[in-house]
Amino acid sequence: MSSIAEITPPDWTEAAVSRRATVIQRVGVGAATAMILLPLLGPLFSVPWIAAYVLIQWAEVQIFRPVTDPDRRPMPRWRALLGCVTMFLNTTLYCLPAVPLWLVGGPMGGIAATVMISAAVLYSTLNAPSSAAVLLSTVTPEFVFLGATPVFMAMNGSPRQMVITVSAAVVIFAAYCMIGWQKQTSVRRQERLERQALDVRQARAEREAERRSAYLAAVAHDLRTPIGAILTGASELGRGAGDKSARQHTALITDAGLMMKALLDDLLDHSRLEAGAMSIEVADFNLRGLLAQTLRLWAGPIKTKGLQLRVEGSAQVPAMVRGDAMRLRQVLNNLISNAVKFTDSGAVTLRLRAWNEEPYGHALLIEVADTGPGMRPEQLARLFTPFDQTEAGVSARHGGSGLGLSISRNLIELMGGRLVARSRPGEGACFTVSVVFAPATDSTVRATGLDAASRADVARALGPITPRLAEPARPAHVPAPAAAPAALPEPVVTVTATIEAEVIVEEVADEDDRPLRALVVDDHDINRRAVELILAPLGCEIATAADGLAALALCEAQAFDVIFMDVRMPDLDGRETTRRLRAGGGFNASTPVIAVTADTGEQDIAACMAAGMTYFVSKPLTPAALLGALQFVLSGGEMEEAEPESAPQSAVA
Repeated sequence: MSSIAEITPPDWTEAAVSRRATVIQRVGVGAATAMILLPLLGPLFSVPWIAAYVLIQWAEVQIFRPVTDPDRRPMPRWRALLGCVTMFLNTTLYCLPAVPLWLVGGPMGGIAATVMISAAVLYSTLNAPSSAAVLLSTVTPEFVFLGATPVFMAMNGSPRQMVITVSAAVVIFAAYCMIGWQKQTSVRRQERLERQALDVRQARAEREAERRSAYLAAVAHDLRTPIGAILTGASELGRGAGDKSARQHTALITDAGLMMKALLDDLLDHSRLEAGAMSIEVADFNLRGLLAQTLRLWAGPIKTKGLQLRVEGSAQVPAMVRGDAMRLRQVLNNLISNAVKFTDSGAVTLRLRAWNEEPYGHALLIEVADTGPGMRPEQLARLFTPFDQTEAGVSARHGGSGLGLSISRNLIELMGGRLVARSRPGEGACFTVSVVFAPATDSTVRATGLDAASRADVARALGPITPRLAEPARPAHVPAPAAAPAALPEPVVTVTATIEAEVIVEEVADEDDRPLRALVVDDHDINRRAVELILAPLGCEIATAADGLAALALCEAQAFDVIFMDVRMPDLDGRETTRRLRAGGGFNASTPVIAVTADTGEQDIAACMAAGMTYFVSKPLTPAALLGALQFVLSGGEMEEAEPESAPQSAVA
């Protein structure tokens, strides 16, 4: 079937749509004209005339319905021709009262007829955009009736000079109408070309953004592999370190790896936000617990730097709310990190204020204030610009990519809130977050533990990493697993991994005398070796496979207690491998499968769940995350039970 463009050109269709939009106006003007004609011409003329005029409007609407309805359909040429005839008859019928007006009303009636027809010409000119066919169909009878004006004037005895003058005026009026239509058509055509060019540029930009996102995702996947190996190797070295110097060196490597991971995460978040691919997850969470955990995380580093941590208004904060806990924690870490980096003496203050915001829920106001050097107005204006650190030398002194505040503002705006900053030179800076959270639907939800991404924020906030010459005492109120790696004599990951490994060894020993059988599937040898290194303290029997097909072959030959499955692999990816494993009905159809992936998007989570995976760890691998996932699946947990806000290290990606 031919397209609308082939049968009814776009400019012709545009004119038909324009006339359809003004049909009510034409009917209204016709009714008013009939009322005006009624005293002069009587009901025998006025009533049949208005009835015929309304009928012709209905006929025009029906004829052009295929191209004026929302679901536009092709219209054959015969119907288009019939439409032109209908429009010709439409304007002819409207101009018809001009004849009895001249004959019955004389010159005064002729003036009324001339004004009426002139208005009709202007209307037809404006409502025939870009279409010569529609214009000729509508103005031709109008110009014929208007051209008859000098004839009627002569019949009524007007002087010859006046008849000639009016004839010239009619020609000039017609010429001006055609010039106006031509200019209107030219402007509309230019606008259409510009819209088309804009659509092409927008489509090209969207394709470019998609390609860039895919490229960054691939690069991130490849970068997380060596970063994970660095963290794993440093953790294992730290466990075997026999003296303080060796522990300091391994801690230095761990801190550097966490900082690299945090910078990579910032780049990926910025890319997702630019592409409009970032989404907010809504779930119940313990707001008080989240704030308390964040403050515990930062208490040690702030004290180590010689600063005070002050909290005001915490009693006003509601316990349970509904929103995106992970992103709120990310914003808080960014703001506190910024305050710690730029404050050499004084205090970092967290001010909290909350109130009921009917009917939406709980309004929350969070202020993070510091006693740093403050900012000049020109620095404040550039504060939220990506990659802009407001002045030279900031990156060298404090590190970072210049993305944290930009990402924070965008995340808060995605939540429907605002992030603003105020500062003066010498008076520190104050960042204010205002956001509204819906009431929680389940008051029993508990806040989850801190993740490695939050700890990396602390490491990055403490500036350029230098070896620690002394081991500061750990504050009694800061538990080792949640403390900042840069402020403690041993990496947090090492301590946590050792403890969790001991717990898992005990659980396995209690349940079965034989060693744990694990299958590690990854196309990168370095990742397979990293997982083997982490599992070594458990005394596991470990088999490895470099792709999904090899993994399925191993699963047909022997039973495993757990399978670690990379998601991105050539030929047969981890999700499809898991689907085939579940559908195969063999030894390992119900074996827990832990996804190992660098993808942490919401769609990736859903895809892993749909594929039948049991749990996950995100890349870069850390012993704490991998052993925590192992402990979870061995205890019979399922992926749906994991909290959304733990996504950086313990939610499917």
